[in-house]
Amino acid sequence: MNLQKTEFIRSAVRPADFPRDGFPQVVFSGRSNVGKSSVINRLLNRKNFARVGSAPGKTAHINFFEVDKTFYLVDLPGYGYAKVSKTERDRWGRLMEQYFGSGLISLGIMIVDARHKPTADDCTMAVWFRESGRPYVVVANKADKLKKSERIPSVQRIIDTLELTNEIPVILFSASTGEGKEELLHLIFDRMEEAK
Repeated sequence: MNLQKTEFIRSAVRPADFPRDGFPQVVFSGRSNVGKSSVINRLLNRKNFARVGSAPGKTAHINFFEVDKTFYLVDLPGYGYAKVSKTERDRWGRLMEQYFGSGLISLGIMIVDARHKPTADDCTMAVWFRESGRPYVVVANKADKLKKSERIPSVQRIIDTLELTNEIPVILFSASTGEGKEELLHLIFDRMEEAK
């Protein structure tokens, strides 16, 4: 699969915009400023593919990218710190609920900050993934900023806070160094095989 052959397809602002052509959909979620765009860029080996905004919360819609005419990479709006109006946040929330209830998700990739305890918003996102009934993985980004002695406790804190079962992998990841990239790609490709 050629990850370089990735192109933007559309931004969805309503359920009618969601692609329903049978391609698997790999969904990326994360709090604003957790480095979601950087993780996507690292996976695709592209510098500025997913826009890295200086102001958090730039992704206001659900963005669909087609990867090598094989699957969709789905970039969800960042949540949490974005300085947007309550009306806008409510609109995002409705759109996200509609997408999670659509049955279109093949694999969820939930990005959290390895250095900190997951937030209440992260916990809500974990519940959405759980209730969707679809497989998902938690990516603990910024792992390069952890000391060696902090790594295992960090993963355990994520598992406990998000109430993860043994089936949900937690991958220590660094968008800066590439740590965890191969492990995450293997999970994505395995899921694509299962979805065929």
